[in-house]
Amino acid sequence: LLEKMADVSLKEAALIVGVVAACYWNSLFCGFVFDDVSAILDNKDLHPSTPLTNLFQNDFWGTPMSEERSHKSYRPLTVLTFRLNYLFSELNAVSYHFLNLVFHVVVCLVFLKVCKLFLDNRSSVVASLLFAVHPIHTEAVTGVVGRAELLSSIFFLAAFLSYTKSKGPDNTIVWTPIAVTVFLVAVATLCKEQGITVVGICCVYEVFIAQGYTLPALLDTAVQILRGKGSIPFSMLQTLLKLIVLMFSTLLLVVVRVQVIQSQLPVFTRFDNPAAVSPSPARQLTFNYLLPVNAWLLLNPSELCCDWTMGTIPLVESLLDVRNIATLTFFCFLGSLMVFSLRYPGDSSKTVLMALCLIVLPFIPASNLFFPVGFVVAERVLYVPSMGFCILVAHGWKKLSNKSVLRKISWVCLAAVLFTHALKTLHRNWDWESEYTLFMSALKVNKNNAKLWNNVGHALENEKNFERALQFFIQATQVQPDDIGAHMNVGRTYKNLNKTKEAEESYMIAKSLMPQIIPGKKYAARVAPNHLNVYINLANLIRANESRLEEADQLYRQAISMRPDFKQAYISRGELLLKMNKPLKAKEAYLRALELDRTNADLWYNLAIVYIELKDPTEALKNFNRALELNPTHKLALFNSALLMQESGDARLRPEAKQRLLHYVKEEPQDANGYFNLGMLAMDDKKDMEAEAWMKKAIRLQPNFRSALFNLALLYSQTAKELMALPVLEDLLRYYPDHTKGLILKGDILMNQKKDIVGAKMCFEKILELDPNNVQGKHNLCVVYFEERDLIKAEKCLVETLALAPHEEYIQRHLNIVRSKIASVGAVEQSSLPSDGTAAAEGKKNSFQNLKEAKNEKTTQSTVDNKKEHSKNKKPIEKSSVNKETPKKSTKEIKDIEKKRVAALKRLEEIERILNGE
Repeated sequence: LLEKMADVSLKEAALIVGVVAACYWNSLFCGFVFDDVSAILDNKDLHPSTPLTNLFQNDFWGTPMSEERSHKSYRPLTVLTFRLNYLFSELNAVSYHFLNLVFHVVVCLVFLKVCKLFLDNRSSVVASLLFAVHPIHTEAVTGVVGRAELLSSIFFLAAFLSYTKSKGPDNTIVWTPIAVTVFLVAVATLCKEQGITVVGICCVYEVFIAQGYTLPALLDTAVQILRGKGSIPFSMLQTLLKLIVLMFSTLLLVVVRVQVIQSQLPVFTRFDNPAAVSPSPARQLTFNYLLPVNAWLLLNPSELCCDWTMGTIPLVESLLDVRNIATLTFFCFLGSLMVFSLRYPGDSSKTVLMALCLIVLPFIPASNLFFPVGFVVAERVLYVPSMGFCILVAHGWKKLSNKSVLRKISWVCLAAVLFTHALKTLHRNWDWESEYTLFMSALKVNKNNAKLWNNVGHALENEKNFERALQFFIQATQVQPDDIGAHMNVGRTYKNLNKTKEAEESYMIAKSLMPQIIPGKKYAARVAPNHLNVYINLANLIRANESRLEEADQLYRQAISMRPDFKQAYISRGELLLKMNKPLKAKEAYLRALELDRTNADLWYNLAIVYIELKDPTEALKNFNRALELNPTHKLALFNSALLMQESGDARLRPEAKQRLLHYVKEEPQDANGYFNLGMLAMDDKKDMEAEAWMKKAIRLQPNFRSALFNLALLYSQTAKELMALPVLEDLLRYYPDHTKGLILKGDILMNQKKDIVGAKMCFEKILELDPNNVQGKHNLCVVYFEERDLIKAEKCLVETLALAPHEEYIQRHLNIVRSKIASVGAVEQSSLPSDGTAAAEGKKNSFQNLKEAKNEKTTQSTVDNKKEHSKNKKPIEKSSVNKETPKKSTKEIKDIEKKRVAALKRLEEIERILNGE
């Protein structure tokens, strides 16, 4: 038999490669759909920043194996290939699909080599071609997550080929191929669990093919030994030794696998696999009926569907159900093939036996016979069983083509099957182009699966087409009225459409379908853990109403009582408690969540926000740093930690603050806040040109950026570029006509630089229209009256101003100056206004100085938008203090007065720097 095995010729390889390329070229234009989203897009194990050890601690979807929500699918080597894809092309879907196509080619070529063990060359090529084009494989090849099947199949077949070399001359044992087989079995199992089933195929091969036993011969030998009339032949002892080694290795792999899943089966719901939770005999009848359903998909792959869960296949609840005839027919046919292959010697029976082994054994893990799985039917799990099917078809075709009467028709039929299958595969690939096309194609096959209606809704929801998405979600609730997830989807969509009343009603329906809460008891019911999000979603909805915060908190506590390890409930409750001004309780919630997951950067970020509320900036900065250690690109942590450093007043922290802001603007190049705060840091460091450049960039991105406009004008003013400040102030006041600070600064520049008393007067009068009790605006208007030589009006104005601020010494001093001028008209006036600078002039200058010093308006620093609604806190960071400067004593020197004016403007800057986003 080993002599029959030949290497694959170059022509055969070229034919296989060409056919696969012709069938699957369009898969390169498909995106990430269905399970690809969880396994690729949402899987942090693909990122280079994630330690490689995580791949061996988490399941296929990136969930720790220890968590109950884990699917327990342990495939680290498959995830490793995804990670390599990510390393070279990140999330460019083309590279992922191309690698799948390459792996499918490799499987076809190795399968061709296996076929040559049991078929002639021509039949082997036929089997390999049929396998290459079979439409059932589109889910495994075009769906990126199907790579688990492809990789496992490569090592599965390689292990079998290695084992076929374990028989030496004179029936001796060659141990090296056996050792290689055990290694390859382990590798195949680390790609997908069904890889371990190749051991069973090796055992059948050893007994019935390599040793040539038939079932009657084995029974006769066993009877003779039991009667004491014979001994075990040496060849049989050698066979037993090989089988013991194989079985022991398999047992070891099983033990390791059980340890990996920590002896816990995954949690699946009745929606995933309705028969698994059904009573007898419905469970057994349905599971048995699923076998002919799978066989029919191999025979007639005309109606393919990406999701066969929920109500796709109604339960077989009675022995009188007509579908039991299909089950009975299937088992009769399978049984007759098994009897033929085990009872009779000859190449034909051996070929049929190996084909049956390839069909049956790899399918056992997905058959529900030994443990429930999370699906009813899954086309991708038929990837390896279809190999046995293709060998059976090729073997049958060989029998027909050898008969002269049927030779032509057998060739015509073969060509028709290959051509139609190839066309179907090519057409089916386009279904995987997007989630919308995939699930719409599935709805054409099956309209009784609420999950499909939900998934079409999700696809439309991702496109922001909420109205159409709502129609599909509502249809899902009608198809499956007790589907909690469907009602949650309806509620979320109503919320997106701003229909809060309808959203709350839908969430309440979903909540009513949840199991009864038992305080203190772990939530172990067979319901999807993500259904607990109904409490989170409902609480998030109603907490928008300030009067219902306690009600929202009660919902979070309900979720926690059902599952004390429900991390998201603690996170959301922490955010709510902050909103309720209960930072200590919020701290407790976040610390509890961190006990469950210390690798969550968002949690450390939110805890930092709590410490800001608790006025503990040192601890806040430590937690920001922990968040950045876990996720160096955490945008909110970068931004807010930089602000915290900036506002600490510690010059030693400014370089790090600048680096974090530079990192932030690299991540968020369109956010003006980052550039604005870089400008603020530059102003701190007296780098005026750099500050000007950052401010201008912020304004280019956001022309109405209030704080950037004012601070740029302020920068110009304090660097003796007052006339450049005026157009900036004009822009500011066009967007914000009531910006008091801007009006004060504009009036200052108009009076001191442009000598435009009328323009300055309009600015100060505008301030008093907005706020009649504004001391600074009123005082400066008094100075304008003084400049206009209307001393009586100036005196009256100053008296009114002093009444508003009786403790301001500079107002009393200026009032005394005005009264002195009124009392000494003429000669007294001349003595009061010497040419080198007068007390009146000093009073005017000091009025502006005191205007800027006395103003103390405070607001909060704006933060960037929070896109992860459930895990981030858009908490602003406030300036903790403003340095106070006391007015200097009066002087007659103009130079000193100008210095005072610059100091006062700097004072304005210090105050305005907490006005970054009103």
